[in-house]
Amino acid sequence: MKDGVNGVALAVFIFFFLAVTVMGFLAARWRKAENEHSLDEWGLGGRSFGTWITWFLLGGDLYTAYTFVAVPAAIYAAGAAGFFAVPYTILVYPLIFTFLPRLWSVSHKHGYVTTSDFVRGRFGSKGLSLAVAVTGILATMPYIALQLVGIQAVLDVMGIGGGENTNWFIKDLPLLIAFGVLAAYTYSSGLRAPALIAFVKDTLIYIVIAVAIIYIPIKLGGFDDIFAKASDAFSQTNPATGAPRGALVPAEAGQWTYATLALGSALALFMYPHSITATLSSKNREVIRRNTTILPLYSLMLGLLALLGFMAIAAGIKVQNGQLAIPQLFETMFPDWFAGVAFAAIGIGALVPAAIMSIAAANLFTRNIYKDFIKPDATPAQETKVSKLVSLLVKVGALAFVLTMDKTVAINFQLLGGIWILQTFPALVGGLFTRWFHRWALLAGWAVGMIYGTVAAYGVASPTQKHFGGSSKEIPGIGEIGYIGLTAFVLNVVVTVVLTFVLKALKAPDGIDETKPEDYTADAGDPGVQVELPPATAGTSH
Repeated sequence: MKDGVNGVALAVFIFFFLAVTVMGFLAARWRKAENEHSLDEWGLGGRSFGTWITWFLLGGDLYTAYTFVAVPAAIYAAGAAGFFAVPYTILVYPLIFTFLPRLWSVSHKHGYVTTSDFVRGRFGSKGLSLAVAVTGILATMPYIALQLVGIQAVLDVMGIGGGENTNWFIKDLPLLIAFGVLAAYTYSSGLRAPALIAFVKDTLIYIVIAVAIIYIPIKLGGFDDIFAKASDAFSQTNPATGAPRGALVPAEAGQWTYATLALGSALALFMYPHSITATLSSKNREVIRRNTTILPLYSLMLGLLALLGFMAIAAGIKVQNGQLAIPQLFETMFPDWFAGVAFAAIGIGALVPAAIMSIAAANLFTRNIYKDFIKPDATPAQETKVSKLVSLLVKVGALAFVLTMDKTVAINFQLLGGIWILQTFPALVGGLFTRWFHRWALLAGWAVGMIYGTVAAYGVASPTQKHFGGSSKEIPGIGEIGYIGLTAFVLNVVVTVVLTFVLKALKAPDGIDETKPEDYTADAGDPGVQVELPPATAGTSH
C-alpha cells in the first residue's frame, strides 16, 4: 500500500463523485411528473422507464459495489468456491422470465408499489403482507450497509480513511459526507436519481473491467502465470483452519455447498425489494421480457470481475481485510489516474444500489405498515412524505451499522438476509401462478423457514466468530453441507403445502382475492388497463 494520500486518484474520484452528485439533484427535473407527490412518481419513477434505462437501473441495482469488492475478494480468499455468484446470476434470468412480467402486469393494473401490496391483494391477508414487508426491510438493511463498506474500502486504499489511532470523526468524515450527499439527492429526486446515475456507474465499471482483464495479465506475465501462482498460494495451509487456503477447482466435499448456495441465491435475488422496485418502474411488460434476455451481459462482466481475485494473489497483494484486496490491486497495478477511475466506479457502484434499496425499504414501511396499520386514510402526498423520511432513517441505520460493527459481522448479516428473503418466495411467486395456497399456511411456512434459518445460522461458527459465522450447515436427512437458506425454503414449502390441505379440509376462511386471471397478462396499452390504487380496506383479513 502506498504511503499517504494518493492525490491523483483522489482528485479523479472527487471529480466523478461531484459529477454524479449534480446528476442526482438534476434528476428531479428529468422526466418531471405532473404530480410529484405520489409513490408512483417518487418511488417508481412514474413507472415510465424503457428498456435501456431499466437495464442500467437493474444492473446498477443488482451488481453493486459489494459485488465489485466481495466476489473477487472471495476468490482471493478461498479460490473457485467464490465463483458461485456467476452460475447463480445465470440461473436467475430464465427464472424471472417466467414470473416478473406477471408481477408487473398485476401491479400496474392495481397500483401495487411493493411485493407486500400484491400479497395483501392476492391472499386478502394483512398479516401475511406484514410478514413479507418486515422480512424485506430486515434483509435490505445489511445490504445497504455493505454498500457503505465498499465506499469505505476505497477511501482506505486512497489514504483518506485514517489509521487505527485517528479520531473517529476524522476517520469516518469522508464516509459521512458521501452518506449525506446520497441521502440528500435520494430525498429530492427519488428513483430518478439512481436511474440517471446508473448510466455513469455501469459505463465506468465496464471500462475498468475491460482494461483490467487485458492490462493486468500483461503486467503479470499472462494467465498461465496468474493461475500457477494462485494454485501455489491456495495449496498453503491456513493456520486458522489447518486446511489448505483454497483451491482452483471446488473439492468434492464442497460441491453440495456450491450448488445449493448458487440455487438458493438465484431464487432469492428477485425477492429483494430493490429488485422489484426497479422492475415495477418499467413502462410495459415487454421491457421486462427484453431485460431478462440482455441482463446476462452483466454475468459475463461478473465472470471477468471474479478473475481479479486470482490476479490479486499473483500480484502479491497482502491485506488483513480481504475487502481491500481489489482496491489495493487497482492502486498497485494501474497508473494513479486510472486507479481513480476504478475507485470512482466502485464508489458510484455503492451509491446507486444504496439509493434504490433505501427507497424500496421505505416504500414497504409506508404502504404495508404505515398505511395498513397506522393511518389507513393516508393521502398519496402523506405516503410520499413518510417514504422520504423513512428512506433517510434507513440510511442512518445502515451507516450506524457500518460505523459501530465489525465489517465481517456486516457481511454475515447480509448472508442472513439472503436466508430470510428466500422465505417470501412461496407467497410471492406461488401467488403469481395459483391461489391454491392458504394464507395461514403461507404465514406458518414463512415462520418455520425464518426460525429454522435464523437458528441454524446462529449455530454456525467461524475462526473469527462464534455465531453467524457463515450460511452453510449440514442438511438434515442428507448429511451433506448445504446452504441454510435453501434447506429453510424446503421446510417452508412442505409446511405450506401440508397446512393448506389441512386448512382447506377444515374450510378455514380463505381471504378475498382482489385480482382476476386477466390481470396477470395485462399490458400498459391494453384497453381498460389503468393504475387503480387499492382502497385502504382492500385485502383486510376475514
